[in-house]
Amino acid sequence: MRLPCRQDRAASLRSARPRGNATHPRSDGPTGSTCVHNVHGLLRGRALVREDGRPATERGGSTVVPRRWSIAARLFALQLLFVVVGVAVGGAWSWASARADLEADAAEKSTAVAVSIARNPFVLDQVDTADPSQQLEPYALDLMRRTHTDFITIMAPDRTRWTHPDRSEIGRPFRGTVQPALEGRTFTETFSGTLGPSVRAVTPITDADGRVVGLVAAGVTVANISTALVPRLTSVVLLALAVVAVAALFSWLLSRYLGRVTAGRGPEELARVFASYEGVLHSVHEGLVVVDRSGAVVLHNDRAAELLHLPVPGERQEPIPLAALDVPDALRTLLASGDRAVDETYATSDRVLVVNQEMAFPRGSTKPLGTVATIRDQTDLLHLSGELAATRTLTDALRSQTHEFANRLHAVVALMELGRVDEAIRFASDEIERHSEVERRRAVGRPETNGPGAADHPDDCTDDHPDDCTDDRPDDRPDDPARTAPEVLDALLAAKRAQAAERGVDLVADTSGLLGPVPAAPGDVITVLGNLVDNAVDAVAGARPGRERGRVEVVVSGVDGPGLDGRGLDGHVRLVVRDDGPGIADVNAVYQRGWSTKQAGPEGRGIGLDLVRSTLTRTGGTVDVTTGPDGSTFTVHLTPRSVPT
Repeated sequence: MRLPCRQDRAASLRSARPRGNATHPRSDGPTGSTCVHNVHGLLRGRALVREDGRPATERGGSTVVPRRWSIAARLFALQLLFVVVGVAVGGAWSWASARADLEADAAEKSTAVAVSIARNPFVLDQVDTADPSQQLEPYALDLMRRTHTDFITIMAPDRTRWTHPDRSEIGRPFRGTVQPALEGRTFTETFSGTLGPSVRAVTPITDADGRVVGLVAAGVTVANISTALVPRLTSVVLLALAVVAVAALFSWLLSRYLGRVTAGRGPEELARVFASYEGVLHSVHEGLVVVDRSGAVVLHNDRAAELLHLPVPGERQEPIPLAALDVPDALRTLLASGDRAVDETYATSDRVLVVNQEMAFPRGSTKPLGTVATIRDQTDLLHLSGELAATRTLTDALRSQTHEFANRLHAVVALMELGRVDEAIRFASDEIERHSEVERRRAVGRPETNGPGAADHPDDCTDDHPDDCTDDRPDDRPDDPARTAPEVLDALLAAKRAQAAERGVDLVADTSGLLGPVPAAPGDVITVLGNLVDNAVDAVAGARPGRERGRVEVVVSGVDGPGLDGRGLDGHVRLVVRDDGPGIADVNAVYQRGWSTKQAGPEGRGIGLDLVRSTLTRTGGTVDVTTGPDGSTFTVHLTPRSVPT
């Protein structure tokens, strides 16, 4: 398809809808620059493909599309042709009938005139005279004027004329048939004589003995008959034109109506649209319902019949009142109102339906025909959503366990590298016992003492559970499982320092200010400190690739004096993790699960800080964050009252 350069791509898109890629090379010719649009994979378009599927032709560089007539135009032309042909045939028949009537009248009148002359005694007397023409000629001329006949010829049996309108023909033989008259019979005929074609009657003149003593011929020329036919023909033509005009008007009105209801489409296009409509209607997986302005379902497909318990659609669908539908009142009200709806949910007795509804307007009109509603079944999707939610919950739990396990494994490895094998074994054993206790409590329906529910149940020693009333509350022993020895922190930080160095980050740790064991379980301290360090290293390492080595500082110290609640509490510990990264854009969102500045991977992101928050919430600790363009600082406070009891 070639388009002049002054036509933009929108012109080509209006003529056809491309599917796939389109290339637009330019070619220069002697007449100037021309844009050549090679569009591949075109759908059927009006300007490129004819309605019968064959490609359109090109003339003079422009596309010529043969347009088929619409049903309305075809019907109008057919009706008009039928009326014109009918009027023409009727007019011809009327003209022939009128001419036949006039010829019959002329023959009848000619017969009457001829017979009356033949029986006139005056004529019989003049026939026997020596010169019949002398008296009969004036008599015949006078009678012609009075009877409005074109000629009256009185002749001898041998055809010799005694009278004639043209006196030069008197005495000459008569042209025409006379044999029946010589035999005594009166007859009529159409014959071309001296005056041209005429309708004539010939009758014998007989004497008293019955002998034929003469003949009389009277007639009217065909030209005069045609002249008499003109008034009748004029009236027939005027009537025919009136009939054609009235018929054309009614045909035009009917064609306008058909053009409106068929949208100006031809029968081939209507057949194609109907076939497509049938295919789409019965193949879509959504329910389709059409409601007219009277509030009745006039069209629905198989899926709608299944979802709304409607009759199976057949070739002829009878309107179904909305009141007869077995649907919730809210859905019935929506269908009756015709209001626009987008993904509205309605629950029936056995399904959950999502409904979309729009007004339907005919082309070129603002008066709605009704509404079209599409209905989807969300029941199966809701079941799948529930299963997905359960799966996500399990996945989040596994991700949390992955973070905790990695940090604790680093601590165990670091303790073993430092030669503190007994502490590493005791730390690992404590974790195994803790998880076993959690599983046991879950099995009997009781909250765990070191998990998400432990904050609500700080003490399970009750009359119903006397076995839990053991004197295992924390004390100041270094190996108390409710406290974390400084060596564990040193081991964890040593492992984190090695990891940070591999990523080009210097991890500087200072635990000299720690006055004693940290007042929290080792697993909780490792979860909090390990995730904060990992987060800081990630922030520094991923800030500006290729920059100089980043720096993360960790300070663990004891705090003397009043605690967080204003009371004097010994053993108050502060953990500070500082980095020189780019800072945090949204401080309020850092603890939300899934929030992260790193690209998501298969192991999941946005878990570590959420674990920090949940652990401190459970143990009673606090965390504060300050951030800026020079980095971020997380400060954690742990007090003896945050230790689970």
